[in-house]
Amino acid sequence: MNRNVLTLVIGAVLVVIFALLLFVFQVRKSEVAVVTTFGRPVDNITEPGPYFKWPWPIQNVYKFDQRVQNFEDKFSQTFTADNNTLLLSVYVGWKISDASAFFRKIPGASVPAAQQLLEGILRNSKNQVIGKHPLSELVNANPADLKFEEIETNILQAVVSELSTNNYGIEIQFLGIKKLGLPDSVVQTVFQRMTSERQVLISKLQYDGEAQATIIKSAADRQASETVNNAVATATRIRAEGEAEAAQTLPTFERNPQLANFLLRVDALKQSLNQRSTLIFDERTAPFDLFRSLPANPPSQ
Repeated sequence: MNRNVLTLVIGAVLVVIFALLLFVFQVRKSEVAVVTTFGRPVDNITEPGPYFKWPWPIQNVYKFDQRVQNFEDKFSQTFTADNNTLLLSVYVGWKISDASAFFRKIPGASVPAAQQLLEGILRNSKNQVIGKHPLSELVNANPADLKFEEIETNILQAVVSELSTNNYGIEIQFLGIKKLGLPDSVVQTVFQRMTSERQVLISKLQYDGEAQATIIKSAADRQASETVNNAVATATRIRAEGEAEAAQTLPTFERNPQLANFLLRVDALKQSLNQRSTLIFDERTAPFDLFRSLPANPPSQ
């Protein structure tokens, strides 16, 4: 009897497990799922958890990875607005935003098929955007002239517009330029243009330097001229004051030339004795002859 009960319990458990496998499915947090009824999508599941379905062949469940997929297109050739050949590769991050649309539009509803579709869209978008920009906005010695961010934004907008218009159920998370290259036929042209741009910059710097040097030299010459003029004016004024003072004393010297001669000799003597020094002189030579007229025994004080 106990064996029969155990058998029934085990059978019941197996039936429940089999029923769960047939009628219930689990969606993980990193997944989205599409439920089809006789091959036609009827339910788009984006939240994790257990869900009910009818067994095959009535209903089928297709699960897709909802995590961001990284993808890089081929390093391919394109043309700039000034007809230069450019090699360009773009990286992109995408994920499934609408599982039902992805299931309907992507052949086999597989990631490789989606990436193949994206590669074609990226190629067309790159050609369209790069064709509107000259090579100097992608290859330039002056970082201020580069427009990488604008070009990346334009390519992203073109790709998003294509995916949205056709409702592929794909959402772009990020996009950027991965590689940038030039064919050998273009490298020499680019180097010549960059050399020419550097030469123009050098010429401008030289011109600005010479102009600045001219300004500084003119200012220095003007300041020197002003200094010389001020010195000449001061000398003229001092000379005039000296001549005026001399003109006041001249009548006195004319009336008493001996006084004038005496004062001149005293002044010369002062110039000789203005520092501590020992003099050996001839008292008969002017202005030292003044010592001959000194009293032999000066009065004591």
